Amino acid sequence: MLNPQINDFMARWDAEWATLTPQATPQDRRAHFELVAANMALPKPDEVDDSVEHWIDSEAGRLRVRVYRHTSGGTQDCLIYMHGGAFMQGSPETHADITSRIAAWNRQTVVSVDYALCPEHIFPVAFEQVCDVATWVRENAEMLGIDPARIAIGGDSAGGNLAAAVALAMKNFGFLGQLLIYPCTEFDLTRTSMIENAEAPLLQTKGMRAVNRMLVGGEENEHLLSEDTRVAPYLAEDHSGLAPALVAVAENDPLRDSGVIYAEKLEAAGVPVVLDMGDGLIHGYLRSMEYCDDAQAKLRKMADWLAAL
Repeated sequence: MLNPQINDFMARWDAEWATLTPQATPQDRRAHFELVAANMALPKPDEVDDSVEHWIDSEAGRLRVRVYRHTSGGTQDCLIYMHGGAFMQGSPETHADITSRIAAWNRQTVVSVDYALCPEHIFPVAFEQVCDVATWVRENAEMLGIDPARIAIGGDSAGGNLAAAVALAMKNFGFLGQLLIYPCTEFDLTRTSMIENAEAPLLQTKGMRAVNRMLVGGEENEHLLSEDTRVAPYLAEDHSGLAPALVAVAENDPLRDSGVIYAEKLEAAGVPVVLDMGDGLIHGYLRSMEYCDDAQAKLRKMADWLAAL
């Protein structure tokens, strides 16, 4: 079942991507994605200031963060957010529709991370950068105007992978929560959802193996995808003591089962979990908020969950 409002979104999305040739490089796709996101962007909420960015010196390479902060000031809750984009494209700007609305609706601060992308920077560069960002955010809480005891972590798709992996690796950090939106938590291409949704809207399974290999630097390193918990957090033996999680998946998404099995594993370890199955929705559905009422309602639910923490 597909929410009929998704069809109007996909018509616009497909038209925006139609000019990209099949021979496009990852760099070509990256540049095109920035244009598509800008063309389809929703108006920024007036009560959010996104004019501030910082450069962070990480041992894995210098990186940028953009701050989306509610203009009410004071000491605010914080969400560290990683954008999606198959680890090879995307930026804080391409996902500002999401981060700015969370900041507006919750009167909080969102630190959006411009982590290093592959193929120029392979695993574990982005993972290590996000770990360093989390430490930097806490150490600079006063400058950022946030409560250092109230820092959550989250992201969508590839960003959801990074959020889950960092929450796992930095268990003692004391994250307030982890918001995992249609995340990739492992790389098993034989899952039922991979087969059922092989030709789903927006994300298909063709080419996934090539992208996954690109993430780790080639076929010779593909074994990392089934061994290293820093890239596949589902594989960890112990998930106990992790922060409460909201895992949002989509019915018509090849990655659906990757999120579901992670939610189940967290719950089995005693972690409080909310699992949203995203009935009728697709991978990347938060991009369809202008067209799909349920997509915006889902983001509202995520913001409410964060606020309730």
